[in-house]
Amino acid sequence: MSDKTVVITGTSSGIGLAAAVAAARAGWQVVATMRDLGKAEPLRKAAADAGVGERVRVKRLDVVDPESIAACLAEVIAEYGRLDAVVNNAGAGQVGTIEQGTVDDVRAAMEVNFFGVVQVTRAALPHLRARGGRLITVTSVGGVIGQPFNEAYCAAKFAVEGFMESLAPVAATVGVDVTVVEPGAVASEFVANVSLDVPALLAAAGPYAPALRSYIERTQASFSGAQSPAEAAAPVVEALTAERPPLRMQTSDWARDFVATKLGDLDGSAVQNLTGAWVSRTMS
Repeated sequence: MSDKTVVITGTSSGIGLAAAVAAARAGWQVVATMRDLGKAEPLRKAAADAGVGERVRVKRLDVVDPESIAACLAEVIAEYGRLDAVVNNAGAGQVGTIEQGTVDDVRAAMEVNFFGVVQVTRAALPHLRARGGRLITVTSVGGVIGQPFNEAYCAAKFAVEGFMESLAPVAATVGVDVTVVEPGAVASEFVANVSLDVPALLAAAGPYAPALRSYIERTQASFSGAQSPAEAAAPVVEALTAERPPLRMQTSDWARDFVATKLGDLDGSAVQNLTGAWVSRTMS
């Protein structure tokens, strides 16, 4: 077994939980963090069931609180003497459109999904430099293609993608590999955590109600065939263990095809035709 240590954020459910267990099974010492330690039991049970309970240590870390980040990383260094990798996974969804939301709603989404990543990254980089380590961030296909009624969430994920793409060549000069992992639909509690009251949303949507109804119906249908968290977490572990991980990794063939739509879409029409169909019953 390896002595390599990885800190993973947002491990109370979904991809983070699955990645923590899979990394431990791959031989890593895993520091699995979450904002609310009262939600740790599913992770502890999953690790025990996988026979890796002794390799998974749960700690509190709130990505929007710099003092919490600093305290957690200081404990990791004190206890393990090293930090070889960080997986930025913590995030929060938000569904809505700007006219009916507030700028504070957008700021809240950016705080968790973007600035949380920035703060953890900044605090971790000196330790990762010391080990020639890995910085892995779970973004989304929504960080490549903007999606209806996900303006704030996609804006944050776009920002993360730009941040990491810009950081990668700089970090490489000091021996740190940077990777972003882009899942599509994943059957996890992340969806439930958006806490959608669909009837209330539709009742309040005014002129946007028909488009919102189409979007919700399409999204519910897409999640019926979603990846499992374990399937989506597999590329995270691959990025931890590969000799030279790439900058970008998608978690499924669907995600690769979806992202590829953007990469060859110089005038934006292909993406607009694709996502426009999600909010219109007449487009195809």
